Parts: sequence; C-alpha cells; structure tokens
Amino acid sequence: MHTRREMLARSAQVASLLAAAGLLPQAAMAAWAQAAFEAKNMADVAKALGGSAPVESKDVTISGPDIAENGAVVPVGCATTLPGVKRLLLLVEKNPSVLAAVFDVTDAVDASFNARVKMGQSSNVMAVAMMGDGRVLFAQKEIKVTLGGCGG
Repeated sequence: MHTRREMLARSAQVASLLAAAGLLPQAAMAAWAQAAFEAKNMADVAKALGGSAPVESKDVTISGPDIAENGAVVPVGCATTLPGVKRLLLLVEKNPSVLAAVFDVTDAVDASFNARVKMGQSSNVMAVAMMGDGRVLFAQKEIKVTLGGCGG
C-alpha cells in the first residue's frame, strides 16, 4: 500500500515526464488562451481558438435574465444538443474582454453549463459552440443591466 506522499511524488514524476515528452501542451494552451481573452469580438475569439466564421444557430441556446439588477453577478447559461461539440463559450459583447468563459466538452459530458459573469453595462451575451468539424455556431440574448435602480 502506498502512502499519499508516495502517490503525489509519483504523479509529479509522471507529469514531468509527459511535459518533457511534449504531451502536456501548456505553452500552446497559454498562447491560445491569451489571444482568445484579448480578442475584441466573437469572430476574433473564434479565430484565436481555431474556428471558422460564426453562424447563428437555433441548435445553440443561451439563457439569462432580461434585466440584471447587479452587473457583478449575472447568471447565464449555454447549451447545445448537437453531437460533435468540442467547446462552449460565453461572450459578453461590451465587456473589455469579450470572452467570459470557456468550457471544454467531451462525449462524457452534457454540453450544458451555467456561470455568473460580470457585465459593466447592458450588452448582448452570446453562447458559442465550437464543433469538431471547425464550424462555429452561436445564439445571443440582450441582457440589460441596471445600476442603483437606473437603466443601464
């Protein structure tokens, strides 16, 4: 029987061997993440993540309130039932960083996620499904943000 310390040490050894063999693409992941989070619109986010031009689709759904009283914690959700989805994204059009969340999807996971995003002002919020074949599908919803009871 192995102790926890021995198992952690062995796990670290395996991880370092995988990294040395180039099987843990941390540098590549950091590069796409930085480019995607610095993008200023949906097309640039899709391009940074290796997708094609986004196309609106009824097969992708976005949920959220019509009016959010507190822009610091706006509950939103994204989902699709399409087979072959590899990644779901949440984007907030008027935020300084458009990309709010990235969810990697496998066949073992339902492609349905909820998150709380920060919104500085009223904006379109988009759910984006990146498909295995390179297609990028999206749905959008306008969410109005009120600050201190005033319209945003």
